[in-house]
Amino acid sequence: METVYLPHLPSHPLHICLFEQVQNAAFLRRQLLEGNTDFEYALIDASVLLSKNHVLASCFRSINDLLNQRLKTRNVHSEIVFALSPNSNIAESFRRFGLSDDSKNIVAIKVGGDRAKVEEHLLGNVEGKAVELTDEALAGMHDAARIRKIYRLEAPKKGEVNVLSRESEALLLGSMALKGS
Repeated sequence: METVYLPHLPSHPLHICLFEQVQNAAFLRRQLLEGNTDFEYALIDASVLLSKNHVLASCFRSINDLLNQRLKTRNVHSEIVFALSPNSNIAESFRRFGLSDDSKNIVAIKVGGDRAKVEEHLLGNVEGKAVELTDEALAGMHDAARIRKIYRLEAPKKGEVNVLSRESEALLLGSMALKGS
């Protein structure tokens, strides 16, 4: 687990952990759906995340919306999942980016709180291997075709490898930023 402080939001630390080979995604999803406040996290399916910047951009937008009282969802954690979406359909964003019963790799994010308690709770409740959130780790987990479809990125030409570039990252970050403007 790592704690990230966004430059303009130092009073809102982000406790972030990437889990691989998760065995109990259905249990975690059920806790979210039941509104269990002990599980107040942004739980994101890592297969739709391109990079660490992708994750941090959604966090920045969500915390900024929280501070300006513009949340469109229940709390800042659900807003992080919603902020990943290029459109304003909340249910669709949870379906595309949120946890599903068969998610195998997930990113868990907690805004604020005591790092030690957050880490203890996550490690005690997520049945998976905690690894560092890096672009390289996400590259091995993401589904390029699915990301292209969600963000309507150009498909690779016949014979080209289906790899997403820094240009792709700029396009999807732009679509997130322009949503609702």
